[in-house]
Amino acid sequence: MDFREETPEAKRERLRQEELKGNPMGTFGNGINRAQFGSLSDLVGGLGWKGTGILIMLLLIGYVIYKLVF
Repeated sequence: MDFREETPEAKRERLRQEELKGNPMGTFGNGINRAQFGSLSDLVGGLGWKGTGILIMLLLIGYVIYKLVF
């Protein structure tokens, strides 16, 4: 698709994807903030694979600590 024929929605999405690829850890806060008002897919999409991995690790560590204490 030529950029001149691109719809405004497609252009916004393309620019958002380029920003996410260029700054994956900088979008961590955006992903967390979006999770407050969006769905789980919004959270995972905003965090990327590194942020999703960190989130899963934090949940697992929290669960293990919970089971050890209680």
